[in-house]
Amino acid sequence: MKIILAILIFSFIIIFHELGHFLFAKKCGVKVNEFTLGLGPTLISWGKGETKYCLKLLPFGGSCVMEGEDEESDSDRAFNKKSLWERFQIVFAGPLFNFILAYILSVVYIAALGVNDATISDVMEGYAAEEAGMEAGDTIISINGYNVHFYNEISIYTFLHPNAESYDIVYSRDGEKYETELVSTYSEETGRKMIGIIKNAEYKKVSPIGVLKYAAYEIKYQIYVTLSSLKMLFTGQISLNEVSGPVGVVTTISDVYDQSISSGLFYVFINLLSIAILLTANLGVMNLLPFPALDGGRILLFIIEGIRGKKMKPEIENGINLVGFALLMVLMVVVMYNDILKLM
Repeated sequence: MKIILAILIFSFIIIFHELGHFLFAKKCGVKVNEFTLGLGPTLISWGKGETKYCLKLLPFGGSCVMEGEDEESDSDRAFNKKSLWERFQIVFAGPLFNFILAYILSVVYIAALGVNDATISDVMEGYAAEEAGMEAGDTIISINGYNVHFYNEISIYTFLHPNAESYDIVYSRDGEKYETELVSTYSEETGRKMIGIIKNAEYKKVSPIGVLKYAAYEIKYQIYVTLSSLKMLFTGQISLNEVSGPVGVVTTISDVYDQSISSGLFYVFINLLSIAILLTANLGVMNLLPFPALDGGRILLFIIEGIRGKKMKPEIENGINLVGFALLMVLMVVVMYNDILKLM
Protein backbone atom coordinates (compact mmCIF):
# COMPACT_ATOMS: atom_id res chain seq x y z
CA MET A 1 0.00 0.00 0.00
CA LYS A 2 2.73 2.49 0.97
CA ILE A 3 4.69 1.82 -2.25
CA ILE A 4 1.53 2.42 -4.28
CA LEU A 5 0.93 5.68 -2.40
CA ALA A 6 4.50 6.79 -3.09
CA ILE A 7 4.18 6.05 -6.81
CA LEU A 8 0.79 7.80 -6.99
CA ILE A 9 2.19 10.95 -5.32
CA PHE A 10 5.24 11.00 -7.57
CA SER A 11 3.19 10.33 -10.70
CA PHE A 12 0.57 12.98 -9.86
CA ILE A 13 3.24 15.66 -9.42
CA ILE A 14 4.85 14.78 -12.76
CA ILE A 15 1.56 14.62 -14.66
CA PHE A 16 0.54 18.00 -13.23
CA HIS A 17 3.82 19.46 -14.53
CA GLU A 18 3.19 18.01 -18.00
CA LEU A 19 -0.42 19.23 -17.82
CA GLY A 20 0.93 22.78 -17.71
CA HIS A 21 2.80 22.23 -20.98
CA PHE A 22 -0.25 20.48 -22.47
CA LEU A 23 -2.82 23.16 -21.62
CA PHE A 24 -0.65 26.05 -22.75
CA ALA A 25 0.23 24.20 -25.96
CA LYS A 26 -3.49 23.86 -26.68
CA LYS A 27 -4.02 27.52 -25.73
CA CYS A 28 -1.37 28.59 -28.23
CA GLY A 29 -2.71 26.32 -30.97
CA VAL A 30 0.15 23.80 -30.93
CA LYS A 31 -0.64 20.21 -31.89
CA VAL A 32 0.17 17.74 -29.09
CA ASN A 33 1.04 14.35 -30.58
CA GLU A 34 1.49 12.42 -27.34
CA PHE A 35 0.84 12.97 -23.64
CA THR A 36 2.69 10.42 -21.53
CA LEU A 37 3.10 9.34 -17.93
CA GLY A 38 6.20 7.31 -17.21
CA LEU A 39 9.26 6.12 -19.11
CA GLY A 40 10.15 3.02 -21.11
CA PRO A 41 7.85 0.67 -23.04
CA THR A 42 4.19 1.65 -23.46
CA LEU A 43 1.76 -0.38 -21.35
CA ILE A 44 -1.49 1.27 -22.43
CA SER A 45 -2.32 3.92 -25.04
CA TRP A 46 -5.63 5.46 -26.03
CA GLY A 47 -7.14 8.45 -27.78
CA LYS A 48 -8.98 8.87 -31.06
CA GLY A 49 -8.15 12.52 -31.65
CA GLU A 50 -4.87 14.14 -32.56
CA THR A 51 -3.30 13.32 -29.18
CA LYS A 52 -2.31 9.82 -28.09
CA TYR A 53 -2.30 9.29 -24.32
CA CYS A 54 0.17 6.72 -23.00
CA LEU A 55 1.01 4.96 -19.75
CA LYS A 56 4.62 3.72 -19.69
CA LEU A 57 6.22 0.92 -17.69
CA LEU A 58 8.32 3.04 -15.29
CA PRO A 59 6.18 5.58 -13.35
CA PHE A 60 9.04 8.11 -13.11
CA GLY A 61 8.85 10.93 -15.60
CA GLY A 62 6.46 11.98 -18.31
CA SER A 63 6.27 13.98 -21.50
CA CYS A 64 4.12 16.25 -23.63
CA VAL A 65 5.30 15.61 -27.18
CA MET A 66 4.42 18.53 -29.45
CA GLU A 67 4.51 18.75 -33.23
CA GLY A 68 7.73 20.42 -34.38
CA GLU A 69 9.21 20.56 -30.89
CA ASP A 70 12.44 18.64 -31.59
CA GLU A 71 12.25 18.34 -35.35
CA GLU A 72 11.34 20.45 -38.34
CA SER A 73 7.66 20.54 -39.28
CA ASP A 74 5.74 22.40 -41.99
CA SER A 75 2.51 22.34 -39.98
CA ASP A 76 1.07 25.72 -39.02
CA ARG A 77 0.40 24.20 -35.60
CA ALA A 78 4.02 23.19 -35.01
CA PHE A 79 5.78 24.39 -31.86
CA ASN A 80 8.66 25.83 -33.87
CA LYS A 81 6.28 27.96 -35.94
CA LYS A 82 4.91 29.79 -32.93
CA SER A 83 6.10 33.18 -31.70
CA LEU A 84 8.85 33.48 -29.10
CA TRP A 85 6.30 34.61 -26.48
CA GLU A 86 4.02 31.63 -27.17
CA ARG A 87 6.91 29.14 -26.98
CA PHE A 88 8.08 30.75 -23.74
CA GLN A 89 4.58 30.37 -22.23
CA ILE A 90 4.38 26.70 -23.17
CA VAL A 91 7.79 25.83 -21.70
CA PHE A 92 7.41 27.97 -18.56
CA ALA A 93 3.95 26.49 -17.87
CA GLY A 94 5.42 23.20 -16.57
CA PRO A 95 7.32 24.71 -13.61
CA LEU A 96 4.51 27.24 -13.13
CA PHE A 97 2.03 24.39 -12.62
CA ASN A 98 4.38 22.83 -10.08
CA PHE A 99 4.28 26.03 -8.02
CA ILE A 100 0.50 26.27 -8.45
CA LEU A 101 0.14 22.69 -7.20
CA ALA A 102 2.50 23.39 -4.28
CA TYR A 103 0.37 26.40 -3.33
CA ILE A 104 -2.91 24.44 -3.50
CA LEU A 105 -1.44 21.63 -1.40
CA SER A 106 -0.06 24.19 1.09
CA VAL A 107 -3.52 25.72 1.48
CA VAL A 108 -4.94 22.28 2.29
CA TYR A 109 -2.03 21.50 4.65
CA ILE A 110 -2.30 24.76 6.65
CA ALA A 111 -6.10 24.69 6.73
CA ALA A 112 -5.99 21.15 8.14
CA LEU A 113 -3.09 21.49 10.59
CA GLY A 114 -2.54 25.17 11.30
CA VAL A 115 0.74 27.07 11.66
CA ASN A 116 3.72 26.47 13.93
CA ASP A 117 4.71 30.14 14.03
CA ALA A 118 7.98 31.81 15.04
CA THR A 119 6.92 32.53 18.65
CA ILE A 120 9.48 30.86 20.90
CA SER A 121 8.40 28.61 23.77
CA ASP A 122 11.44 29.11 25.99
CA VAL A 123 15.19 29.80 26.00
CA MET A 124 18.01 27.49 27.11
CA GLU A 125 20.08 28.36 30.14
CA GLY A 126 23.63 29.44 29.35
CA TYR A 127 23.09 30.15 25.65
CA ALA A 128 23.01 33.40 23.68
CA ALA A 129 19.23 33.83 23.59
CA GLU A 130 19.02 33.87 27.40
CA GLU A 131 22.03 36.19 27.71
CA ALA A 132 20.43 38.62 25.23
CA GLY A 133 17.31 38.82 27.42
CA MET A 134 14.99 36.92 25.06
CA GLU A 135 12.16 35.01 26.71
CA ALA A 136 9.14 32.80 26.06
CA GLY A 137 6.51 34.57 23.98
CA ASP A 138 8.96 36.57 21.87
CA THR A 139 8.26 36.27 18.14
CA ILE A 140 11.22 36.17 15.78
CA ILE A 141 10.70 38.39 12.72
CA SER A 142 13.97 37.90 10.86
CA ILE A 143 17.36 36.23 11.10
CA ASN A 144 20.29 37.86 9.28
CA GLY A 145 17.79 39.78 7.19
CA TYR A 146 15.82 36.69 6.16
CA ASN A 147 12.15 37.21 7.12
CA VAL A 148 10.61 34.26 8.94
CA HIS A 149 7.00 33.23 9.49
CA PHE A 150 7.39 29.60 10.67
CA TYR A 151 9.74 28.11 13.23
CA ASN A 152 10.96 25.71 10.51
CA GLU A 153 12.46 28.71 8.72
CA ILE A 154 14.60 29.47 11.78
CA SER A 155 15.82 25.91 12.22
CA ILE A 156 16.53 25.42 8.50
CA TYR A 157 18.38 28.75 8.30
CA THR A 158 20.74 27.81 11.13
CA PHE A 159 21.15 24.32 9.61
CA LEU A 160 22.04 25.76 6.19
CA HIS A 161 24.51 28.21 7.75
CA PRO A 162 26.38 25.93 10.18
CA ASN A 163 29.59 27.98 10.12
CA ALA A 164 27.98 31.25 11.13
CA GLU A 165 29.48 32.60 14.35
CA SER A 166 26.51 34.85 15.09
CA TYR A 167 23.01 35.73 13.91
CA ASP A 168 21.37 39.16 13.77
CA ILE A 169 17.88 38.63 15.20
CA VAL A 170 14.89 40.96 14.97
CA TYR A 171 12.04 39.96 17.28
CA SER A 172 8.87 41.44 18.74
CA ARG A 173 7.50 41.54 22.26
CA ASP A 174 4.22 43.20 23.25
CA GLY A 175 4.05 44.98 19.90
CA GLU A 176 7.58 46.43 20.15
CA LYS A 177 10.50 45.43 17.91
CA TYR A 178 13.94 44.59 19.27
CA GLU A 179 17.26 43.72 17.66
CA THR A 180 20.04 41.58 19.06
CA GLU A 181 23.05 39.55 17.97
CA LEU A 182 23.15 35.93 19.10
CA VAL A 183 26.56 34.24 19.12
CA SER A 184 26.19 30.50 18.57
CA THR A 185 27.75 28.04 21.02
CA TYR A 186 28.78 24.46 20.23
CA SER A 187 26.71 21.86 22.06
CA GLU A 188 28.35 18.53 22.87
CA GLU A 189 24.92 16.97 23.36
CA THR A 190 23.57 17.81 19.89
CA GLY A 191 26.90 17.96 18.05
CA ARG A 192 26.19 21.36 16.49
CA LYS A 193 26.17 25.07 17.26
CA MET A 194 23.09 26.46 19.00
CA ILE A 195 21.70 29.86 19.97
CA GLY A 196 19.48 28.48 22.73
CA ILE A 197 15.94 28.89 21.41
CA ILE A 198 13.30 26.31 22.32
CA LYS A 199 10.14 25.89 20.27
CA ASN A 200 7.43 23.34 20.96
CA ALA A 201 5.34 21.91 18.13
CA GLU A 202 2.32 24.15 18.74
CA TYR A 203 0.16 24.43 15.64
CA LYS A 204 -2.36 27.27 15.70
CA LYS A 205 -5.37 27.58 13.42
CA VAL A 206 -5.47 30.73 11.30
CA SER A 207 -8.24 32.58 9.44
CA PRO A 208 -9.07 31.74 5.79
CA ILE A 209 -7.09 34.83 4.73
CA GLY A 210 -4.27 33.68 6.99
CA VAL A 211 -4.31 30.25 5.32
CA LEU A 212 -3.87 31.85 1.88
CA LYS A 213 -1.10 34.11 3.20
CA TYR A 214 0.83 31.37 5.01
CA ALA A 215 0.52 29.07 1.97
CA ALA A 216 2.48 31.70 0.02
CA TYR A 217 5.07 31.83 2.82
CA GLU A 218 5.33 28.04 2.62
CA ILE A 219 6.18 28.20 -1.10
CA LYS A 220 8.81 30.88 -0.39
CA TYR A 221 10.30 28.60 2.28
CA GLN A 222 10.40 25.56 -0.03
CA ILE A 223 12.03 27.53 -2.85
CA TYR A 224 14.60 28.93 -0.41
CA VAL A 225 15.47 25.45 0.90
CA THR A 226 15.83 24.03 -2.62
CA LEU A 227 18.06 26.87 -3.85
CA SER A 228 20.18 26.80 -0.67
CA SER A 229 20.60 23.02 -0.96
CA LEU A 230 21.72 23.38 -4.59
CA LYS A 231 24.22 26.02 -3.54
CA MET A 232 25.61 23.68 -0.87
CA LEU A 233 25.85 20.88 -3.45
CA PHE A 234 27.81 23.04 -5.90
CA THR A 235 30.12 24.39 -3.17
CA GLY A 236 30.84 20.90 -1.84
CA GLN A 237 29.03 21.30 1.49
CA ILE A 238 26.72 18.46 0.41
CA SER A 239 28.03 15.46 -1.52
CA LEU A 240 26.29 13.85 -4.50
CA ASN A 241 25.84 10.74 -2.34
CA GLU A 242 23.37 12.68 -0.20
CA VAL A 243 21.13 13.50 -3.17
CA SER A 244 18.03 11.33 -3.58
CA GLY A 245 16.36 10.29 -6.83
CA PRO A 246 13.04 8.54 -7.52
CA VAL A 247 14.05 5.40 -5.57
CA GLY A 248 15.13 7.48 -2.58
CA VAL A 249 11.94 9.53 -2.72
CA VAL A 250 9.77 6.39 -2.75
CA THR A 251 11.79 5.01 0.17
CA THR A 252 11.34 8.25 2.14
CA ILE A 253 7.60 8.27 1.52
CA SER A 254 7.40 4.64 2.65
CA ASP A 255 9.35 5.43 5.83
CA VAL A 256 7.10 8.43 6.59
CA TYR A 257 4.03 6.23 6.11
CA ASP A 258 5.41 3.62 8.54
CA GLN A 259 6.22 6.28 11.15
CA SER A 260 2.85 8.02 10.82
CA ILE A 261 0.38 5.14 10.62
CA SER A 262 0.52 4.45 14.36
CA SER A 263 -0.72 8.02 15.00
CA GLY A 264 -3.71 7.65 12.70
CA LEU A 265 -4.70 8.32 9.11
CA PHE A 266 -4.86 12.08 9.65
CA TYR A 267 -1.12 12.21 10.37
CA VAL A 268 -0.39 9.91 7.44
CA PHE A 269 -2.29 12.38 5.24
CA ILE A 270 -0.58 15.45 6.73
CA ASN A 271 2.95 14.04 6.50
CA LEU A 272 2.51 12.75 2.94
CA LEU A 273 1.00 16.10 1.99
CA SER A 274 4.09 17.84 3.40
CA ILE A 275 6.35 15.63 1.26
CA ALA A 276 4.22 16.30 -1.82
CA ILE A 277 4.59 20.08 -1.28
CA LEU A 278 8.36 19.68 -1.00
CA LEU A 279 8.58 17.49 -4.11
CA THR A 280 6.47 19.64 -6.42
CA ALA A 281 8.16 22.90 -5.33
CA ASN A 282 11.53 21.18 -5.74
CA LEU A 283 10.60 19.97 -9.23
CA GLY A 284 9.50 23.48 -10.19
CA VAL A 285 12.81 25.01 -9.09
CA MET A 286 14.95 22.25 -10.63
CA ASN A 287 13.20 22.56 -13.98
CA LEU A 288 13.94 26.28 -14.09
CA LEU A 289 17.69 25.74 -13.80
CA PRO A 290 19.40 27.01 -16.98
CA PHE A 291 20.64 23.54 -17.95
CA PRO A 292 20.16 22.00 -21.42
CA ALA A 293 17.16 19.64 -21.74
CA LEU A 294 15.46 21.22 -18.71
CA ASP A 295 12.73 23.83 -19.12
CA GLY A 296 15.12 26.43 -17.74
CA GLY A 297 17.68 25.55 -20.42
CA ARG A 298 15.11 26.08 -23.14
CA ILE A 299 14.04 29.38 -21.58
CA LEU A 300 17.70 30.45 -21.63
CA LEU A 301 17.80 29.70 -25.37
CA PHE A 302 14.63 31.78 -25.81
CA ILE A 303 16.31 34.69 -24.01
CA ILE A 304 19.34 34.36 -26.31
CA GLU A 305 16.99 34.25 -29.29
CA GLY A 306 15.26 37.41 -28.08
CA ILE A 307 18.61 39.21 -27.70
CA ARG A 308 19.92 38.06 -31.09
CA GLY A 309 16.62 38.71 -32.83
CA LYS A 310 16.69 35.38 -34.66
CA LYS A 311 16.28 31.67 -33.91
CA MET A 312 19.20 29.39 -33.23
CA LYS A 313 19.74 26.76 -35.92
CA PRO A 314 17.56 23.70 -35.08
CA GLU A 315 20.50 21.28 -35.37
CA ILE A 316 22.53 23.33 -32.86
CA GLU A 317 19.62 23.64 -30.42
CA ASN A 318 18.81 19.93 -30.70
CA GLY A 319 22.49 19.07 -30.20
CA ILE A 320 22.64 21.17 -27.02
CA ASN A 321 19.47 19.54 -25.67
CA LEU A 322 20.72 16.06 -26.59
CA VAL A 323 23.99 16.57 -24.70
CA GLY A 324 22.06 17.97 -21.74
CA PHE A 325 19.66 15.02 -21.76
CA ALA A 326 22.56 12.55 -21.86
CA LEU A 327 24.22 14.26 -18.88
CA LEU A 328 20.91 14.19 -16.97
CA MET A 329 20.54 10.47 -17.67
CA VAL A 330 24.08 9.84 -16.37
CA LEU A 331 23.27 11.87 -13.23
CA MET A 332 20.02 9.95 -12.78
CA VAL A 333 21.85 6.61 -13.01
CA VAL A 334 24.44 7.75 -10.44
CA VAL A 335 21.76 9.02 -8.03
CA MET A 336 19.65 5.88 -8.48
CA TYR A 337 22.73 3.70 -7.86
CA ASN A 338 23.39 5.61 -4.61
CA ASP A 339 19.73 5.19 -3.60
CA ILE A 340 19.98 1.43 -4.12
CA LEU A 341 23.23 1.26 -2.12
CA LYS A 342 21.50 3.06 0.77
CA LEU A 343 18.72 0.47 0.70
CA MET A 344 21.25 -2.34 0.90
